[in-house]
Amino acid sequence: MPPDRRDEVREALVAVVPAAIAVIPFGLLLGALAAQKGLSPLEVALMSATVFAGSAQFIAIDIWTEPAPWLLLTVTALLINLRHLLMGASLAPKIRSFGTGPSLLALFTMVDETWALCEQRSARKQVTFSYMVTMGAVLWVNWVAFTTLGAGIGALIGDPSSYGFDFAFSALFLTLIVGLWRGSRTGVAIAASAVVAVIFHLLFDGPWYIAAGGVAGAIAGAIYGPRHEAATEAAQ
Repeated sequence: MPPDRRDEVREALVAVVPAAIAVIPFGLLLGALAAQKGLSPLEVALMSATVFAGSAQFIAIDIWTEPAPWLLLTVTALLINLRHLLMGASLAPKIRSFGTGPSLLALFTMVDETWALCEQRSARKQVTFSYMVTMGAVLWVNWVAFTTLGAGIGALIGDPSSYGFDFAFSALFLTLIVGLWRGSRTGVAIAASAVVAVIFHLLFDGPWYIAAGGVAGAIAGAIYGPRHEAATEAAQ
């Protein structure tokens, strides 16, 4: 392996380890819940390997019945993952140099954590295929392994909240938000996203608040950013 690629892999491993640790209790819990619905460890492994979307999998397990409501499961998964359209669009200019095949592979492994970490990195240096796919591969292997393990022993752990593990995701994403801070434009986007998400969560059942918050943040950033830049240039 060339030295520069080795450095990219090492930096990716350092960046992704906290996220990999944070998802362990939730992987075990998802596996345990899936087992309670009648899924075998092999079926859980296949679901995690092909879907690779924790929030969508939790929702799917929650509404899982026999026979499985495939249409409802499909629509729900698409709805809750609509944010990936925005995430992919924001990363597209940064990974254009990958080529079609590598880009598709990198985007398959893209989750909230890898997207945020790549956005952080893009502010300092170029996002490389080695960097992005290493992070994605670590989280993919980690998620498949611990959801599968959870199908066998996760029930023994019980509710992560009893250990305080339920705050792990919140702490992780708060840290990621701090790393993504780019001034007032970031604050406006975060505030708009949070307000709209809370309103939708209170008014509508289902995961509509996830997509609504993401769209609201994107629109707020797109509107405020150019105006703020224009005002700054005029003041100089």
